[in-house]
Amino acid sequence: MTVRAPRPDTHRVVALCGGVGGAKLALGLARVLGEDLTVIVNTGDDFEHLGLMISPDIDTVLYTLSGLADKERGWGRADESWEFMRALGPLGGETWFQLGDRDLALHVLRTQQLRSGRSLTDVVGDIARRLGIAATILPMSDDPIRTMVETDEGTLPFQRYFVERRCGPAVRAIRFDGALEAAMSAAVRAALAAPDLRAIVVCPSNPFLSVDPILAVPDLRRLVEASQAPVVAVSPIIGGKAVKGPTAKIMAELDVPTTSRAIADHYRGLLDALVIDETDAAERDLPGVSTKVAPTLMQSDADRERLAGTVLAFADEIAAIGSRS
Repeated sequence: MTVRAPRPDTHRVVALCGGVGGAKLALGLARVLGEDLTVIVNTGDDFEHLGLMISPDIDTVLYTLSGLADKERGWGRADESWEFMRALGPLGGETWFQLGDRDLALHVLRTQQLRSGRSLTDVVGDIARRLGIAATILPMSDDPIRTMVETDEGTLPFQRYFVERRCGPAVRAIRFDGALEAAMSAAVRAALAAPDLRAIVVCPSNPFLSVDPILAVPDLRRLVEASQAPVVAVSPIIGGKAVKGPTAKIMAELDVPTTSRAIADHYRGLLDALVIDETDAAERDLPGVSTKVAPTLMQSDADRERLAGTVLAFADEIAAIGSRS
């Protein structure tokens, strides 16, 4: 990939993001960049439940960037109540997917708006504005793409695997139903093709479940690879483990080493640079990609903002090197 030094008018940043882990870095980037940030979010986890259209990763990003997220659970809204779920169970309703009372407002509104003919992009944009989010939040596509997990117990829709089965079955393969028929929205295309793009950041989301669905949208990966802005990822692996979620488990079941080198190999051809944790400094010499060693564990908002600054400074450094080569 050819990169060039940022001009004085290059300021916009695009982030590719999944749920909890990715949203932490997205918050740091939003604190640094404000309205100059666009976050393209995975919708492969979306599904219909109890007649409602649920978008878990989008909602996590919305709640996180608006300050409404429950930081202890890592998902849903803070100060949540659960009267709906308590009433649902005795009536014979499915309770394996928890819907908080405050959270229901977003699901009901989104479902109503989508059924009235609005696009998911428009609905999410309107909600983000009402929540006071300066950054632009974009679904990866307005068309349905569904992550399906092929396991030793059969094929499971993502939420059945992730929530109902708690990632228990062994993963054999992952596919994205509807990806080939989906279209990139005009907003996503414009964000990735923007002439003032400073960097594209791949957040430390699960590469297989959260980032790969985004890259499966037709032409999206090609636009990222063709961008003259540097593409920088943050490894979700720290010391051979994933901070949160089933990343390490899935990598082991797919016979992929749980290392930052394996992350670099997974994104080969896409990245210019990879940020890895200090614990993994021995892996700093990775073929085909520039590497930055930095603290990547984000336990506080200050950590998130600090890592965002590191990623952006590294992107600028990579762009400057590219301009001289």
